[in-house]
Amino acid sequence: MVTPAAVEAAICAALPDARVAVEDLTGSGDHLQVSVTSAAFAGVSRVRQHQLVYAALKNEFASDAIHALALTTTAPPTQGT
Repeated sequence: MVTPAAVEAAICAALPDARVAVEDLTGSGDHLQVSVTSAAFAGVSRVRQHQLVYAALKNEFASDAIHALALTTTAPPTQGT
């Protein structure tokens, strides 16, 4: 089990500008829905965006603290749009 705060901290350590929302879908702490917005995602494929988040959470996956992850990633809107 991992806390939503720990997931947010791990992602923010890898992507310092990230805005992260974590929802525990089952109350067990191992099925999570995560939304991440980061400038690091600008111009990057969705697959690569997800790889960046998964890399930030590699320890949590390796220890089976996270069993399932529903992930949404976006780049922030550019200024003037």
